[in-house]
This record gives sequence, structure tokens and C-alpha cells, in this order.
Amino acid sequence: MAVNRRIEAMEENRAKMISAARKAFAEKGFANASMDELTASVGLTRGALYHTFGDKKGLLAAVVTQIDSEMAQRAKAAAATASDDWERLLAEGIAYIQMALDPEVRRIVLLDGPAFLGNPAQWPSQNSCLESTRQTLTSMIERKVVKEMDAMAAAHLLNGAALNAALLIAASDAPQKRLPDVIKVFTLLASGLRNHSGESH
Repeated sequence: MAVNRRIEAMEENRAKMISAARKAFAEKGFANASMDELTASVGLTRGALYHTFGDKKGLLAAVVTQIDSEMAQRAKAAAATASDDWERLLAEGIAYIQMALDPEVRRIVLLDGPAFLGNPAQWPSQNSCLESTRQTLTSMIERKVVKEMDAMAAAHLLNGAALNAALLIAASDAPQKRLPDVIKVFTLLASGLRNHSGESH
């Protein structure tokens, strides 16, 4: 029983720290967020933070994983009403790109994330997204909705295009103004995968 309680307490502390870090990183940015203030705000010690996450970067990685996973879910939800697999895939990519306008996403995932954690394509949270895209593409290749191609390579490039589009919006001085052009180019690029009837193969 005592072991279970300890595990529960650790999970609770982890969740508290991630929640406080999300707020601090969104408001002040990763570099300026104070770990002492953060841990004090949830009644924990700096030692608890290092024990749970290793260091400040480990905490950022946990926050990025949580938000990035939520982004994937939000993109799926936004695309749920699309009429078919192709429209759904496109709508998911566009929804992901649009999230670059969300201040929390922009600051934590798209600006601080790559700056301090390196290439986003290597983040664990991107892998489940990639697998989901690969499965959708595999099914569409079999049904000849898209051209015959390597589904994994196509998933990497399609997801990479959406991610890079989001990064471009996040870094822009006028993200709202930039968004329509970026979505238009993403749609044109993605459409190149599609099988159009009467096209020679």
C-alpha cells in the first residue's frame, strides 16, 4: 500500500510540475523561467524537480511532449468531420499548422522546443503522429487514392512539411498574415501525392 501511495504522490508531483512549467514557460519563455519560483509555486523542492526530470531541459521535454500530443489530438478532432481519408489527412496537417497561432504552442513547442531540445522530428511525441500518417497513407495507396510510393517516406515528408510550416508561422513577425499563404503551399505540396483519374502512372 505504501509503495502505491508513493507512486501516486510521485505522479501527482510530476503533473503539478508540468502544469506549473507550462504556465511559466508560456509567460516567460524557457530561458527566463525560474526553477525556484516554479517549484515553490506548487509546494515542492528543486530536488524533487531534478529527481523527477533530471534537469530543467528534462522538464521542458515533458511539457513539449504533453502539448505536442494534445496538438495531434486537436488536429485529429478538427479533421474528424472531413468527408474521406484524403480530406482528413489534409485537414489534420492544416489544423496542426494553424496551432502555430496559439501563444502557448508558439512559444513552448515551436520556438523554445527546437532551440533547447533540438530537431523536432526526433521528439518521441512526433513518432506516434508519424505512425498514424503512415497507416492512413498505406490504406490510401492500397485503394489507389494516392500514387504508389513508400508510405513511410511519404509520412515523414508530409508531417515534416506541416511541422516546418508551423515553425515558419511561429517565427514570423506577422503570423496571422502569413498563415493563408503557408496553408496554400502545404496543400499544393500534399496534393502532388494524390492520384488523379486519367493520370498516367
